[in-house]
Amino acid sequence: MINGDDRADRGGPQALLTRRRLTIVGTALVVAGLLFAFRDVEFDRVIGEMLRADPWLLAAAVGVYAASWPLRGRRYGDVLATTGHPATTGFLTLTVFLSQTANLVVPARGGDAVRAYVLKARRHVPYPAGFASLAVERGFDLASIAVLGGAATAWLIAGESTALATLLAGDARPVVLGATAVAAATFVAGVFTLGVANAELSVGSRLSTAMTGYPRLQRAVAAVLDFVAAVAVVARDPRAVVGIAGGSLLIWSLDVATAVLVFAALDTGLAGGPLLVVGTLAVSVGNLAKVLPLSQGGVGLYEAAFTALVVALTPIGASTALAAAVVDHALKNAVTLVGGGAAVTVFGISPSTAARRGETAPTAAAARADGSGEATSSPDD
Repeated sequence: MINGDDRADRGGPQALLTRRRLTIVGTALVVAGLLFAFRDVEFDRVIGEMLRADPWLLAAAVGVYAASWPLRGRRYGDVLATTGHPATTGFLTLTVFLSQTANLVVPARGGDAVRAYVLKARRHVPYPAGFASLAVERGFDLASIAVLGGAATAWLIAGESTALATLLAGDARPVVLGATAVAAATFVAGVFTLGVANAELSVGSRLSTAMTGYPRLQRAVAAVLDFVAAVAVVARDPRAVVGIAGGSLLIWSLDVATAVLVFAALDTGLAGGPLLVVGTLAVSVGNLAKVLPLSQGGVGLYEAAFTALVVALTPIGASTALAAAVVDHALKNAVTLVGGGAAVTVFGISPSTAARRGETAPTAAAARADGSGEATSSPDD
């Protein structure tokens, strides 16, 4: 029990157990669905494609993806600095590694709670500010994915002389239009969130007044307002928005470059331009699919969306497309786990322990009770 919050102490573990069960069941169902969807694919051929991959290009892909992690730490430092809680890039890189590792290995994706707990325990960052910084980071991630996916789609549509563009008249049109719609909706949602954050002061005062006489509701409203206030700090600083947005685009460009190198390692036969476009769209759609909290670490969701898009847009066969999806996701998860292992060594705490402590912290529980800190999937898992 922490600070005598009996309700949170009793309800937290039970709620966590429920989310864990749902995550485990969801993962099993997603993987089963993936196996059914690709029942006609020759899996021995998929494995053969992986074994024939160029090891030097795969090594380059690992290096490119690993290079994105210090940038993640730096960007997260920019987010925290706007809330008045600066921290070093090295510390924050390890913190992000630990939280993303938790999303991969701890049921119910406890990465949010892990990061908020580490920030609170090691840098005294309040839980509302910690969760709000995560929301800001996630919003810029989704906006960056939307921008890159939109740019790739525009290039694809404009390049009518390419072989890929001719596919838009056929079965690939719903895939491209659907991906574009999701990307546009994500971008609009991000702009709307920033607008709401900017309006939080006037709205917050009215809500606080309306909740007078209802202590439990007032506490929940106060937690949400603290959360939105921290987001608003970033929204009101144009220089911070530009810097964080630029860093986000660079991070996700390296993520795309990793997938492109994986495609090249598998010798898909695509030329440079189409390869870059397909890699961008595959990563965008795959990561948007991972936002749905249906499986542990987005396993199955990423591979299914990635493969479906590649097959729809290119002459690449399903076996090669699935091999690329599996290798790309596995490679990125492996780098994350290695970095997470380093973070465990430095911090002296496991992801599961940090997640449990973050879940049972009273301020975190109050924030999460109203949905502001609910563990959802990050596109970065």
